Amino acid sequence: MNYKLRHRTTYSYQEAVPFARCVLRLTPRSSATQTVLESAVTVSPEPSARLERTGPFGADILTVTVDQPHTSLVIEANSRIDVHVPPAGDPEASPQWEAIRARALTVCDLGPDSPASHLFPTPRTPITPTITDYARESFTPGRPVVAAALELTRRIFAEFKYDPGATEVSTPVAQAFDARHGVCQDFAQIMIVGLRGLGLPVKYVSGYLRTIPPPGQPRLEGADATHAWVAVWCGDGLGWIGFDPTNAILAGNDHLVLAIGRDYADVAPIDGVILASGVQTLKVEVDVIPEEDPVPAHA
Repeated sequence: MNYKLRHRTTYSYQEAVPFARCVLRLTPRSSATQTVLESAVTVSPEPSARLERTGPFGADILTVTVDQPHTSLVIEANSRIDVHVPPAGDPEASPQWEAIRARALTVCDLGPDSPASHLFPTPRTPITPTITDYARESFTPGRPVVAAALELTRRIFAEFKYDPGATEVSTPVAQAFDARHGVCQDFAQIMIVGLRGLGLPVKYVSGYLRTIPPPGQPRLEGADATHAWVAVWCGDGLGWIGFDPTNAILAGNDHLVLAIGRDYADVAPIDGVILASGVQTLKVEVDVIPEEDPVPAHA
């Protein structure tokens, strides 16, 4: 499935900002399940400096410096992506999860897609016994890893409420778990904490989810959004498989990967610093458009 992807972020400032430095992770990554055909990032006002580098988990990172006074900053990423996730096999035919845990400790590769990079806790995803115990209910002895992870995905969906007002980016994972409320970032990090507590390698995946408008309704411009899910390493044969606990599904051809990391801090689309006083407002518009679909209508 080929997609056109547009991600536009607009910062508006009450007072003129004389200096801004932004770290942008807005270029999708090619992998075994998707190919980036085109990608470009534009910034207005025009930056005085641009630095491109590859992050530790394979992301293309662009750092820009804007040192002229401005009252708005517009960052737009446009891409064309071919997503080709293979059909899911029988979850019950996957290896036992204990075998995956043991194998992960013997893989010598230290690259961004190695299980070794995603085994250990981070400040945002600390080992939390209550969350480990919650995950363990699905990972009974000898159970196939994909079947167990899929059950955990569905339990989070059923037992946690999607509530954008319940958490912030900085909300600790244990707090979101105890409240049973949150957003996709919280659900992904809860699943990560639970599985890493069991010794399984898990990635945090940042990206986009194609949304389908109601029958007869046009796709509204900017109506899509960024999304987060997880990828679990299921052995040398199956590799990494995506699970979306916000929607109780396996990640498929409607999931477009932007970046991967250990937690949200590794993949934040935009971060950085500005020198400013006064209030700022933020507007984010995302379009995920299959190439055979018509151009979205304005809201």
